[in-house]
Amino acid sequence: MGLFEKCFQFTDADKIRRLGLYPYFRPISTEQDTEVVINGKRVLMLGSNSYLGLTNHPRVKEAAVKAVERYGTGCAGSRFLNGTLDLHLQLEHELGEFLGKEAVLLYSTGFQANLGIISGLVEKGNYAITDKSDHASILEGCKLSFGETKRFRHNDMESLRKVLERLPQDAGKLIVVDGVYSMEGDIAPVPEIIKLARRYNAQVMVDDAHGLGVLGKTGAGTCEHYGVTQDVDVIMGTFSKSLASLGGFAASCKEVIEYLKHHSRPLIFSASISPPNTAAALEALRILKGEPERREWLWRNTKILHDGLRSLGFNIGTSQTPVIPVYVGDVMKVFQMCMMLHDEGIFVNPVVPPGVPPGRSLIRVSCMATHTPEQMYFSLEKFEKVGKALGVI
Repeated sequence: MGLFEKCFQFTDADKIRRLGLYPYFRPISTEQDTEVVINGKRVLMLGSNSYLGLTNHPRVKEAAVKAVERYGTGCAGSRFLNGTLDLHLQLEHELGEFLGKEAVLLYSTGFQANLGIISGLVEKGNYAITDKSDHASILEGCKLSFGETKRFRHNDMESLRKVLERLPQDAGKLIVVDGVYSMEGDIAPVPEIIKLARRYNAQVMVDDAHGLGVLGKTGAGTCEHYGVTQDVDVIMGTFSKSLASLGGFAASCKEVIEYLKHHSRPLIFSASISPPNTAAALEALRILKGEPERREWLWRNTKILHDGLRSLGFNIGTSQTPVIPVYVGDVMKVFQMCMMLHDEGIFVNPVVPPGVPPGRSLIRVSCMATHTPEQMYFSLEKFEKVGKALGVI
């Protein structure tokens, strides 16, 4: 088969377009807020990961503008060589203090962070042990490493124990889980994972992309939520969700961070996070710490949607967070539901295989702190209308 033959044979997207059901790459022409404009139509945004609603906060935008004025638009090199700014060091310092970790290392994206951490730490003769629902970036980080990858059933501690039991006791082992699962919306049982890790001589890494700013007494994430920050060896996170920017990080003890600085290929060979992105994330972190009421608003809206969708008869699985899956099952029905909701003024995300297992296709709903209760109730009315029309409820 020629290299491009698969490209010319790929017609799935066009088939969906011809049916008027293609739900991807919808062009937004306004800032990421509770409402956005797409092709001139204003719709309620229920598909954003801006959990605290900070992407258009005046202080965040002002910080980004000032960073461009002082540092320019980019660093023109990697952190390893010419691309480290004092601004990067400041963000690393404040993040470390907030998370309760000795040291932090910034990456250009969250995806890069997982690639860099896992491939940097898991060497030949080591093992990466992942939950079957882990994010794709975790799986790609495992592929990039020279170690062997083992997987366990989602949030199933007996399955994890069996995996660990079969591995050499003295081999290096890294258990990697999402703190909050980005499709299911449930939370990893981190304390139980730590107990198994200690029993079988393994380290624990938590990808807290969807937990940072959402969980914990101060919003420091899943580890704070459980009170196990010091027992988790590596915390990974992103700036593209609650922190209203772009980038990622690793937080750990100073020795691990020092090692990654000199052995993490996605860090060494990628341009560093840009000045405006760095400044925006730093200012968003400061707002997160200074405005705890945002998390109260977020959880108020989450409760309205959780209770409302369940009472209407929708299956939202085991969601415990502002990430809410509405399980539909059939792929085409998911596309229909997504576009019917769009026509009713609601933006949601369709998730189909390989993003979820076959038969588990869903509509992914996520709420923001800045949504109003009225917007939440409006969305429930539209979900009821579309759900009944399609026979989902």
